[in-house]
Amino acid sequence: MSAAPERAFVALGSNLGDRSAHLEAALRELARTAGVRVVAASDWVETEPVGGPAGQGRYLNGVVELETTLAPRALLERLLAIERALGRERRGEVRNGPRTLDLDLLLHGERRVEERDLFVPHPRLEERVFVLLPLAQIAPERRLPGCRLTVRERLAQLLAPACT
Repeated sequence: MSAAPERAFVALGSNLGDRSAHLEAALRELARTAGVRVVAASDWVETEPVGGPAGQGRYLNGVVELETTLAPRALLERLLAIERALGRERRGEVRNGPRTLDLDLLLHGERRVEERDLFVPHPRLEERVFVLLPLAQIAPERRLPGCRLTVRERLAQLLAPACT
């Protein structure tokens, strides 16, 4: 456990079954986790799938802000346990394929972690509109660690029409 609570942000996504029920169940499980307090949760945002096989359904995505005393590794392990408990089987999954539940640790305080299976900040955070849209609802002025823009500024940049 960490000595003092830190703010962490977790992305939630689902595109199989009762998407909203999967996300709500994950949110309840996070709220029940020792060392975790849910501070804010975005609305669920429906988006097109990015990458992966053609023909998969639209995603519901959201972001939750947590106050946690769990270290990044412990929080990741809890996220993976919630995914498993709610029916996700990672073994044999197609990369970027359909899933009942996907929980990604986006940010954990100001920490930087680079391990085999844990990267904080999330390496594609600043490129994913489907993550930045809900993140902008709860933390629009949060500075992103790579580009140093606020979430609101980076989202506007990504949504701006390309120059012709």
